[in-house]
Amino acid sequence: MAADYNFCFPVRELSNDRLKLTPFIAAIHGPEFHILSSPHPSLYAHIPRGPYTSLSDFVTNFVEKVVDPSPSWMLYAVIDKTKPISSPTNDPDGSLAGVVGYLGSSVQHQDTEIGFVITLPAFQRTHVTSNVVGLLLHYALDGPEQGGLGLRRVQWHANSVNEASRRLAERMGFRFEGVMRWHRVFRDGVRMGKVGNGRGLPKGAEAGDLGRDTAVYALCWDDWEDGVREQVQRVITRTI
Repeated sequence: MAADYNFCFPVRELSNDRLKLTPFIAAIHGPEFHILSSPHPSLYAHIPRGPYTSLSDFVTNFVEKVVDPSPSWMLYAVIDKTKPISSPTNDPDGSLAGVVGYLGSSVQHQDTEIGFVITLPAFQRTHVTSNVVGLLLHYALDGPEQGGLGLRRVQWHANSVNEASRRLAERMGFRFEGVMRWHRVFRDGVRMGKVGNGRGLPKGAEAGDLGRDTAVYALCWDDWEDGVREQVQRVITRTI
């Protein structure tokens, strides 16, 4: 693509007949994403970051401080090609349906994680999220001869109490590898609307903090070649 990105792997748009993932550009996608997501702070309930109080907060403290400087991160805008164009300043192919990222990516270890999966409420329980994950899996695990990166491992981290996220991982062929207890501290999590693990905090913890246990899933190159690629393709091409 014409623009320069800091991601450690080659960047391109990912698409099928229903969906397009295009690199998130704050000036283009930021305003509409903030307008559509800000009334729904629960979108951030299970993840370490957010919610954000303003567009400036989102751009400054997430896009510019977390995503842009890190070669391990790549943030995409999710465009639903089955819906009418939602804004003349957005994407000509359809409506903004959310955002998603690769994170924790490593050239040395040939792996990545799919995360920061935010599907806007109007697009939940549709084809969108499964197609998002399917496109990212195809690009990560397909070989170069198929247009992919040929990575060895893709991770999925879910809040252990987020059953929807865990079901999605399993439907998309990820294998459950275990739970990392007390993996995250949600600072000021009660006020921020986070969902913790439901257990008491250790002595000295800040009032209002919460703890998160993380369920770890992974899909590796040999799983992909042993039938999961076909499983994923069946999921994303199913009739709604």
